[in-house]
Amino acid sequence: MVEHVREVLGDPTTVLFTLLRVAVVYLVLLAYLRLSGKRVLGQMTPLDLLTLLLLSNVVQNAMIGPDNSLAGGLLGAGLLLALDRLLSQSPLRRSFLGHPTLLVHDGKPIPDNLLREGVDLEELMAALREHGVGHLEDVLSAVLEVDGTISVVPRDHLLPKRLRKVRSSRNR
Repeated sequence: MVEHVREVLGDPTTVLFTLLRVAVVYLVLLAYLRLSGKRVLGQMTPLDLLTLLLLSNVVQNAMIGPDNSLAGGLLGAGLLLALDRLLSQSPLRRSFLGHPTLLVHDGKPIPDNLLREGVDLEELMAALREHGVGHLEDVLSAVLEVDGTISVVPRDHLLPKRLRKVRSSRNR
C-alpha cells in the first residue's frame, strides 16, 4: 500500500518541496494583491483579467517546479484550496483583506482616501450613478468595500417612503 502511494505521489522530498513552494507562492501573491489595493479585486477590466491570467501562468512553475505529474498538480490545487479555506476562517482574515474605506461623507469626497485607494472622481461618479444617485450632494456616504465594490448610502434613505395602499381581497 505504502509503495503504491509512493509510486503515485513520487518521492516524499519532492512532495514536501511542492507543498512548501505552493504555500510560499500563495502567501506572496496574497501580499502582492493586498498591496495593490482593493480596486484590483473589484470589477475587472480587460487589463486586470490579462494580468491575472498571466500571473497564474508566471507562477505555475514556481509552485510545482519540475513535477508536471497529475499527482503534483492535484497536490498543489488541494493545498491552494486548503490555504484559502484556512485563511478565510482565520482571525488574521481582516489583516489580509483590509478594511472598508470611506470615500464620501455628507456629500463631500475625501480626497486623501480617494487618492490612497486609486479611485478617481469619474469612477466614483459612475458608482454613484449605478446606485441611482446623480450628484455628490445627494450622498450621505460612499464606502469602498474590501472586495473592491463601492457601496452608496443616499441622503434620502432616512426619509420615509410614501407607501401606496394596496387593495387585496383581504381588506375589502
